[in-house]
Amino acid sequence: MRIVLVGVCGSGKTALAQGLRKLGYEVRECGQEHSEVPYMWQVISRPDVLIYLDASEEVVYRRGQRHYVTGCVEEQRRRLAHARAHCDLYIMTDELTESQVLDKVREFLEHYTSKRKDHLTGQGG
Repeated sequence: MRIVLVGVCGSGKTALAQGLRKLGYEVRECGQEHSEVPYMWQVISRPDVLIYLDASEEVVYRRGQRHYVTGCVEEQRRRLAHARAHCDLYIMTDELTESQVLDKVREFLEHYTSKRKDHLTGQGG
């Protein structure tokens, strides 16, 4: 399963990618927030699962993304709008620790994999 992560800078993509790789998942971080090509995540990555991580401008600044100017997060969200509209899982990470984000994603992936397996075998509801 190919998992692609998109999101604003400072939302936790790198930490999540590292955690998922340790669990054996194939993960790619897509720099979609820096591109004016709205569907770049689809063309380059061809994900089975697209996960969108978000964070407020205040939290992004607090997490060390101090080189960004006011309004940068909103601009990144504009660039990420297509990915957000097509994501399988959206997480606002402001109030979550890295391990809580990883737990949410792991639970989602377990459910997603189980549901997909049931669909392919004709089982389930």
